[in-house]
Amino acid sequence: MKSLVNVLRAALVAATALASVSVSFGADEAAPAAAQAKVAKPDPAKGDTIFNATPQNSQSCASCHNADGNSAIAANPKLAGQHPEYILKQLEDFKSGKRKSAIMKPLASALSDEDMRNVAWFVGSKTMKPGFAKEKDLVSLGEKIYRGGIADRQVPACAGCHSPNGAGNPAQYPRLGGQHADYTHAQLVAFRDGVRLNNPVMNSVAAKLNDREIKAVADYIAGLR
Repeated sequence: MKSLVNVLRAALVAATALASVSVSFGADEAAPAAAQAKVAKPDPAKGDTIFNATPQNSQSCASCHNADGNSAIAANPKLAGQHPEYILKQLEDFKSGKRKSAIMKPLASALSDEDMRNVAWFVGSKTMKPGFAKEKDLVSLGEKIYRGGIADRQVPACAGCHSPNGAGNPAQYPRLGGQHADYTHAQLVAFRDGVRLNNPVMNSVAAKLNDREIKAVADYIAGLR
């Protein structure tokens, strides 16, 4: 009788182990596919189609940012040459409402995660047209703040995060060099006044700048390349 019980127990243990192996094997097979789906390679060609298409009763991205991402309107940012990871984050923030914009909210909300990645990599692949500083009397002040900060107010040098030539760093810090001064000025004011809240670090930095300093930095940035 004991022998029979032992045999049954052994059979049960073997069956359980086999089932465990089968389940594990199935999970292992599915894992690579799931991982591959998460890191699907962006398709800039599809991004081009989305960026330049005109949705029903709406405007295309190109109508504000130009077909190649080099906006001709100083109030609208140049997107060409921007780090795709940064563009993607901004689109996600517009969609979620973390970054407020009555114009961008509905446009971003209409895009899927894949659409946003494709658009980001499309405009990021384009070449930004250089800009120029225009405020001659503010150039030295803008350069001083950008490269050295303001020590007595603990304002860090912009170059520390955005690099000396304004190229920035992918994902974390956007490219600034060549950006429209009007747009950069508006964003710094929005950060300072608590209107734009999707970057606490910039809220802290801009809060320590006065109007003249913001104007000087924005204009100096426009001429970086």
